[in-house]
Formats: sequence, structure tokens, C-alpha cells
Amino acid sequence: MTLYLDIETTGLAATDRLVEIGIVNDAGAVLMQTFVNPQCEIHPGAAAVHGITADMVAGAPTLDQLLPALRDLLAAQPHVVIYNAAFDRRFFPAALWRAVRVDCAMQAVQARIGMRVRLQTAAERAGHVWTGDAHRAVADALACRSVWHWLARGSAVGRTAAPRPLAPRADEARRRSFPS
Repeated sequence: MTLYLDIETTGLAATDRLVEIGIVNDAGAVLMQTFVNPQCEIHPGAAAVHGITADMVAGAPTLDQLLPALRDLLAAQPHVVIYNAAFDRRFFPAALWRAVRVDCAMQAVQARIGMRVRLQTAAERAGHVWTGDAHRAVADALACRSVWHWLARGSAVGRTAAPRPLAPRADEARRRSFPS
């Protein structure tokens, strides 16, 4: 069984902190959905993207308070897929990942299509149907799950074959067929 994790943060700098964690399993069940009190301000630019405000996280647990539950989840299912693993992992203590296999869906997508794309683009190509707002932890974890399953159906996960280009989307194919 694989877990899919996504986070939202106070910003994009290395000194920023978590404001939300979402974890879903292979079946799409939500195993963790929680705000995290960052104990600092949320950058206005970050809040504009994810919509999480200081009021929303004020009474939430801190990351230190959530770590025991996170360790238990990861111990039970030691395979985690994160869309941008290099970014997301740095917000957690390194010890959390010691006994866990982490795969980066963004790297797998890049290997398949030959370029790096945002989660929303990969999810669109994977046929993901959003059930929540993009840039919220659970909605993005579910999108990552769809992307990982799409990659697995294409046999791209876990092998080093040359990337296969994606077929153009229907609207792109029409533009190519009917010059403007």
C-alpha cells in the first residue's frame, strides 16, 4: 500500500513552515487532513495561493505535536509518493524518512514526458478529476495519487525506459489540424 502526501507552507523559502498536511492512501481514503500551526506569519503570497489564513491555523497542532501520528502512519505504510519530494520533505525532520521509501512523482513524470511540469498539468494529463481546490493538501495528494496511478498504467514507474511523449490533448490536436 502506498501513501500520497502533500503539504502547504507559509511560503517557498527554506525557513518557511508547514500550515497543512494531507495524506491519502491508494484507495483515495484520507488518512490525515490537518492544519498545522506554524507559529509564525503566513506570507501573503502563499496565502493567496492556498487560501490558508492565520485564523485557520491558530488553534491547530504544531508539527512537533503531529510527529507521533505521522511516524505511526509511515511505519504502517512505508512507501510514500510526493509530487515534489525534494521540496516537501525538507519541512519535516530528516529522521521521519529514515525507514520510508519516498518516490517523487514529479521526477517520474519528467522521465516519462521529457520535461518538468506542475502538479496541475500532470494531473490534467492523467485525467484527474479535482474534488477540492488545487493548492490544498488533500486535493493535491489525491491529484498526486492520480498521476502516480496514470504513470503505473503506462509502465513508467520503476523502470528506466526512455520517456514517451504524451499524445496531444484534444484541443491541441484540433489547433494543429485546423490552422488559424
